[in-house]
Amino acid sequence: MLRDPMETKETRESNAGEGQSNPSTQLGERFPKSTEELGRLRALGVEAARDLCGFVDRSPTPWHATAEVAARLRAAGFTELSERDAWALAPGDRRFVIRGGSSIVAFVAGQEHPAVGGFRLVGAHTDSPNLRVKPNGDYSKSGYQQVGIEVYGGVLYSTWLDRDLSIAGRVMLRRKDGTLEARLLNLLRPVARVPNLAIHLNRGVNSEGLVLNAQKHLAPILGLGKESELSALVARELDVPSDAIAGFDLCLYDVAPSTIGGVRDELIFAPRLDNLASCHTATQALLAVAGQPASATRGIVLYDHEEVGSRSAVGAVGPLLRDTLTRIVEAWTGREEVQGLRRALAGSLLVSADMAHAVHPNYADQHEPRHAPQLNRGLVIKSNANQAYATDGATAASFVGFCGDVGFAPQRFVVRSDLPCGSTIGPITAAELGIATVDVGAPMLSMHSCREMAGTLDVHLAIETYRRALG
Repeated sequence: MLRDPMETKETRESNAGEGQSNPSTQLGERFPKSTEELGRLRALGVEAARDLCGFVDRSPTPWHATAEVAARLRAAGFTELSERDAWALAPGDRRFVIRGGSSIVAFVAGQEHPAVGGFRLVGAHTDSPNLRVKPNGDYSKSGYQQVGIEVYGGVLYSTWLDRDLSIAGRVMLRRKDGTLEARLLNLLRPVARVPNLAIHLNRGVNSEGLVLNAQKHLAPILGLGKESELSALVARELDVPSDAIAGFDLCLYDVAPSTIGGVRDELIFAPRLDNLASCHTATQALLAVAGQPASATRGIVLYDHEEVGSRSAVGAVGPLLRDTLTRIVEAWTGREEVQGLRRALAGSLLVSADMAHAVHPNYADQHEPRHAPQLNRGLVIKSNANQAYATDGATAASFVGFCGDVGFAPQRFVVRSDLPCGSTIGPITAAELGIATVDVGAPMLSMHSCREMAGTLDVHLAIETYRRALG
């Protein structure tokens, strides 16, 4: 393997020579160094991570995640705006707006009109890859009652096998007067399972690999006989007649709770960390700065449908953020500014927060050797020359400053030059609005698995860094 000519013998030994982060990605000089200081910091990380675990467990679907964010906002004095009403805003107002039940924008109005103060935003997404119930899902086969599923996003199929699965989502009910009511559903208990095929009937699976067909092999078993139909179970759970159910958006999820792991409580084992971890840290950062006056209007935007391309009314390609920012500019009480939105956007910054790939010790050669983030080393700045990420030199430099204020040097990620690069809401929002954007995220392993893994300290560092980014 070719060595980096700038790499010393000591660096090679400390990094084990397998794609580990170089010294520039380590904790900064201002980072606490004493045992006592590091212990205090780790305790803050575990505390923040436990709150994240509760957030994830209460958010099995994008609709639940949005409801959880809204509940935290309301508890901190934020009030909901209706898109059907005219808005009026004054400095310091705390507001949020929900679209489609699964996307949310929350903000604290700045002391200056946005044309002067600009916007400081953190963006993330509420959805995660999973299995979703088809409209006509119930069917029987070989004596089993099953439900048809459709794969949502880039699912790692095999990780959904032999899991205790429940079902949650949004159900549309038709009232007696003909109007519709959206109701959240969470069965909470295990009601489904996708069983593996025994090795006796698939002798080559360990040497030849497991190949799964989404149509044939991922349909869960709900029980035995028609009395185990999902449609009847949903009606019983909501205490409504079956014919009252007019539509639904239902997802399967693993009922095993999120937990803190590792020998020293340094790890998080949980589902949907991509990207509920970013939703959580962005929300907590906004709540932390909400009572501190600032010239800029500070906010978060949490979109649905990122995992399937963002092309929807509630996704980043849709007009949600532009509509909201336009109305904020127009709603400023007693003050109008010429070309206000364009001036505001020209003086704004968006931090696009989505989880990043930590180096995998068993597959270190899949990472670019000098851009291989590690858990609990702080946030990662993500770059791509072909604009799969919106980061440029100027926005990266700004974010380096935010990390430095917290006391660490950010890590860096670029994909190997011989591999395609994923993307996120950053370049979409930047292209739609022309807003300066940096793509970042906390490092993690097992991305897009049914169960994922991240570092506890990184949760605390993310909240503190996004606080600085919001100003």
